[in-house]
Amino acid sequence: MPRMLDVSEDVRAEIGDEEADRLLAGENSPGSYDCTSCRTPGDSEQERTSTVLFVGEETAVLAFAHATCIPSQVVQVAEEQLQGAVRSITGGEPQSAADPGAGPGQAVLGVTSGLVLIEGDLHPALVVEPTAPIARPGSRGTTDEFLTLLIEQGFVPVSDLNRVPGTLPGWSVLLAMGQLHAVLQPGTGGGSPVAWWQAHQPLQVTEGWRASANKSHTVLVFAAPVGSIGQQPREDLLRDALEKAAANGRLVAAAMPLAGT
Repeated sequence: MPRMLDVSEDVRAEIGDEEADRLLAGENSPGSYDCTSCRTPGDSEQERTSTVLFVGEETAVLAFAHATCIPSQVVQVAEEQLQGAVRSITGGEPQSAADPGAGPGQAVLGVTSGLVLIEGDLHPALVVEPTAPIARPGSRGTTDEFLTLLIEQGFVPVSDLNRVPGTLPGWSVLLAMGQLHAVLQPGTGGGSPVAWWQAHQPLQVTEGWRASANKSHTVLVFAAPVGSIGQQPREDLLRDALEKAAANGRLVAAAMPLAGT
């Protein structure tokens, strides 16, 4: 029986027509698989299945997922991140991770995951806070322009935490093997997405967070300057810190779809 596979033009261009045709004919694709987005079984003979190609500097990995979870696409990731996905490294608490470009003395972006109650519904959220002020790239100043830079990218200032922020076109949150890997932004010139933030190793998220994200296919991403949120051990304390940052004009947000597997 023919496989119900979706192979996007971008994926076909990367793997070649011959390999794509073999996949569609069922020669190289699994009948059943575990969707590495929602971690539940899938069957490419019974339901539409997306092919997702992770591309690093030296490695490319083809993965499968429910088409209802994510579309077929090519995702550019750092080589070490791709190797991490292959090995399915077990991360620690989802409390902090680093910007992949950060070096000694540079700020890194700490990320916390949690569920935030808005309009009576629990929404999966990520809270991003640098460990130091973020100056404008190329400048020699020390003024913290983290929020200004994000607003220029399309994030919206938050004054009321009881409203769901709008979707930011071209941005997405990457889950791989049920763990958090990256926040992706549009590539230059309309190219493949690139990582705005990447975890040093895949970060664990709770079952409730992942279930909520897979249900809504959307993650809310909040960002605040250094010292605004801190490491909060409970979601109620995280909510309190977000509300305080919003009241002080130190919070921006955007909704982003899930991407990857």
